[in-house]
Amino acid sequence: MKNNIKFPLFKFIVFSYKCYKSYFLVVILCCLFKAGELVYNAYSLSILISYLEKGNYKTSMLCGLIIVLINLLFYFLNKLASRLVEVGLNKLEKRIDEVISRKLMNMPFQNLEDPDCLDLKERARMGLYNFDTINSIVTNLFNIIQNAIVIISLGVVIVSFDYRLVIVLIVTVVFNVLFILLSINASMKFFMDLIPLNRKFSYYIDTIFDDKKGKDYRMYKNIGEMLEKQYISYEKQTLSQFNKLFNKTCFSKLGQKIVNYIELALIYIIIIVRVSKGGVSIASFSLYVSSAIAITKAIIDLINGNIDLSRCSQYIIPLLQLLDFSIEDGKDGTIKLNDSIYSLEFKNVFFKYPKSKNLILDNVSFKINKGEKISIVGLNGAGKTTIVKLIARLYKPISGGILINGININDYEYKSYIKQISAVFQDFKLFAYTLKENILNGDGSEKDAYDVIKLVGLKEKVDSLPKGINTLYTKSYDDDGVELSGGEAQKIAIARALYANSSLVILDEPTSALDPLAEADIYQNFNKLVKNKTAIYISHRMSSSIFCDKILVLNGGKVESYDTHLNLMKDKDSLYYKLFNAQAINYAE
Repeated sequence: MKNNIKFPLFKFIVFSYKCYKSYFLVVILCCLFKAGELVYNAYSLSILISYLEKGNYKTSMLCGLIIVLINLLFYFLNKLASRLVEVGLNKLEKRIDEVISRKLMNMPFQNLEDPDCLDLKERARMGLYNFDTINSIVTNLFNIIQNAIVIISLGVVIVSFDYRLVIVLIVTVVFNVLFILLSINASMKFFMDLIPLNRKFSYYIDTIFDDKKGKDYRMYKNIGEMLEKQYISYEKQTLSQFNKLFNKTCFSKLGQKIVNYIELALIYIIIIVRVSKGGVSIASFSLYVSSAIAITKAIIDLINGNIDLSRCSQYIIPLLQLLDFSIEDGKDGTIKLNDSIYSLEFKNVFFKYPKSKNLILDNVSFKINKGEKISIVGLNGAGKTTIVKLIARLYKPISGGILINGININDYEYKSYIKQISAVFQDFKLFAYTLKENILNGDGSEKDAYDVIKLVGLKEKVDSLPKGINTLYTKSYDDDGVELSGGEAQKIAIARALYANSSLVILDEPTSALDPLAEADIYQNFNKLVKNKTAIYISHRMSSSIFCDKILVLNGGKVESYDTHLNLMKDKDSLYYKLFNAQAINYAE
């Protein structure tokens, strides 16, 4: 990840342009229309007054009519352009969301468990959405172009009239910059102070509205009271930060207003003094006043726009870092894995989690051949689930290699590699789609879904649903959805893994939420379920090992033994023997 992003605003504009090119053409046209209207009105009023001064009333009326018609045309053009800009902005934001979503979904998994990365994601989300950054950047770019046109077009008039007006404008600009910088510093400090606070605040909000956690804090009142106190505490701290920002920005805006009114008074005084000395017509007076006021506003808007862009550039740095994070770390292999997996080998694998000093896997070596059913057992923290994460390429070993068919797994092209693997993780997730879509991943027929549903023992449940296999999972988005029990949801996850046309199936605690009868049924049909696929099976329930060809015993991150159940049971001092008999005694009782 890059810590320093050079020219963040330029990079974001290029990024936005790639997302939606035609939008920027609309923005430029809108700038030209707005600037053209301002410059036209500054000149047209003085022209109309000059005709009145000469007594050409008919020409004045015609001129006035033309001015009104042209202003009407500008009005419609500006309304049309503004509408196109508004619609285009919505499309731009959606396309940026799509790109960011794809980046996040393809980000290396280890980043999702990294506190620094989580903080970066929060800062990116907060900077992009909480501060309306996309809209601010586009609007300010629009205003900068517009104001630059106005300043250039009318600046010639002011410079040729009186140099003192230029001095007044410059002094005003300096004071405005100082007040705006004060506001910017306050905003950036607010932004940095609020990020860690906002993460904590968001956690408590999400926890309070989480139906799964709601049972616990309702059952244990002390937990509920603690949540409420923490929520109120962070809420007060957040409001306090907003109040500090409000006070500082109000002071800055008040200072700007005072300076601008003093500037306006000085402009009027200079122009009136020149008019009183003669040689300046009323028409010219109108032109100079209009020009001075328009340029003053344009310069202030230009300063505000540039400084606001500077502030926005700080907000988007986390986003750019996040985008670089994905691209930089998401390297892929080139070899396509089109054949089945006929061997999986861990060769002297060492692994520890990022920012951790403790080895989780310590010189782990073993080999699995095609069609074998392997059980991995060990105490909590032994590294069982870590092995699954490494096979799934969610992490990389710090040394050693993991070989599929004799080739390092990171040399394979990811999509073809992952097609050969299906897994049920401990913390598996089903999605708010139909049961059929959850099982088939949107690809397949109802018959395919029913076939695998029968294998995991869910046919009766599915048949009882009004829409059968096409019933939506959860009621989050549809009242007709179904809420499954933990065991039923786990069976759907197992069905999803079994349906996938992969040659390696990984089941990490696949029966943890099942009742004893359902668990026994899964065990008895295990070989039938996975057919001729290679299978890795992880469970704290040692009885599952009996159905496997070999058992890999992990102890403190090291391989203690790797053999059949019968052979392992011969060593009464082994960890496997102790674990198996400890559970067998409980079942016997």
